[in-house]
Amino acid sequence: MASVSCKTLGIGLAGFGTVGSGVWNILARNGELITDRTHGSVNLEIRKVIVRDLNKFREADAPDEIFDTDLALLIEDPSIDIVVELIGGTQAAFHLVAAALKAGKPVVTGNKALLAERGKELFALSAEHKTPIHFEAAVAGAIPVIKAVQESFIGNRIESLTGIINGTSNYILQRMTEAGLGYPEALGEAKELGYAEADETLDVNGWDAAHKAILLASLSYGTLINYEDVYVRGIEMVTPLDIRFAKELGYVVKLLSLVRQHEDGSIEIRTQPSFISAKHILASVNGVFNAIAVKGDAAGESLFYGRGAGQEPTGSSVVADLVEAARLMEHGGTHRGFLPAEESPKLMPIEDTATPYYVRFKVTDRPGVIAEIATVLAEAGVGISGTHSPSNPEDPDADFVDMVFLLHKTPFGHLKETLAQVEALDSVTERPVVFRLEKL
Repeated sequence: MASVSCKTLGIGLAGFGTVGSGVWNILARNGELITDRTHGSVNLEIRKVIVRDLNKFREADAPDEIFDTDLALLIEDPSIDIVVELIGGTQAAFHLVAAALKAGKPVVTGNKALLAERGKELFALSAEHKTPIHFEAAVAGAIPVIKAVQESFIGNRIESLTGIINGTSNYILQRMTEAGLGYPEALGEAKELGYAEADETLDVNGWDAAHKAILLASLSYGTLINYEDVYVRGIEMVTPLDIRFAKELGYVVKLLSLVRQHEDGSIEIRTQPSFISAKHILASVNGVFNAIAVKGDAAGESLFYGRGAGQEPTGSSVVADLVEAARLMEHGGTHRGFLPAEESPKLMPIEDTATPYYVRFKVTDRPGVIAEIATVLAEAGVGISGTHSPSNPEDPDADFVDMVFLLHKTPFGHLKETLAQVEALDSVTERPVVFRLEKL
């Protein structure tokens, strides 16, 4: 039991789905522990919960009388001190968070899309009204990477952040790799296990991970990045064939988010399925787990690993932010939030980003095809580090075969121009398939 009495702060919770019910369960189970660990300075009570449907099944045993459907009550009710936004989306969530900030009520949110797309407006309101937004739960579930970037790496220039930050896509790619499943089958399995939502779009098209990467980049470099300028590709078009070829070549396919600052100060930021060495530590990140490698000029590289989603892992980050918000309210101080840099670096155009590549061509099975493709590549100044022409055990007598070229580091824009020339060859029957070979 808590040995010191303290003021109880009222929490208004918007949303009572997976994460919201997790927050309730954690506070119900560990509320007294939190008060003890904060020496009696933090006591939290959820006083109101706003939901869309009062009759929907709930995953936590909360009393009926605290539930309502009107978001405005969280702002109008004087007993609500802190507002927690867990409804998702960017419209209603924006209006709720903006209203809370204007009312001087600190906000805790796990909404990465909201902050990535409308963070400029909300951080401006936060500064104007001197009311903080806490958002640890917005990136990588239970992994405290936001706090690390804001606080632990405060004495570092962040050189890069590289991570696997969407558990749904990671699980699907793992099952395609280990069980040889096709994308539709692996997605169906993920849905059956509850790892994918009924509408899986943001998970598999790369945008869930991209929103998180944008938020991390904004915090690291002090510039609010326009999400519309960021290069994003999902896993929908990844095939078992490319996964098999990757394995034969010593790689695994992962949906990788990469943020990197170059010597000229420009920022490279992208999310896409990539080949990484099977020996690299990120290759062993499986299932719904996340991992983020943060490299600082002083600290070197640090790896953050843990559950990237789920009821209590994400709820744990929300509760940590609630404790931080309560401490600031009771004892004063400032929350670091987002601090713009004096000089905001520019985003590097995706055409200028350069890596080695895996390129697979579907070609007619006749002599001279390799030479034809190699000639076009050579004339364009694109170097070849290796070729791979595996047989198709399902159809060894096929008229068309797959030819893989491993290419040296080349700017992406130049690669696209060159591949357009290769695609025009009579011997090439389909658009080339391209993956970056990430040198991590």
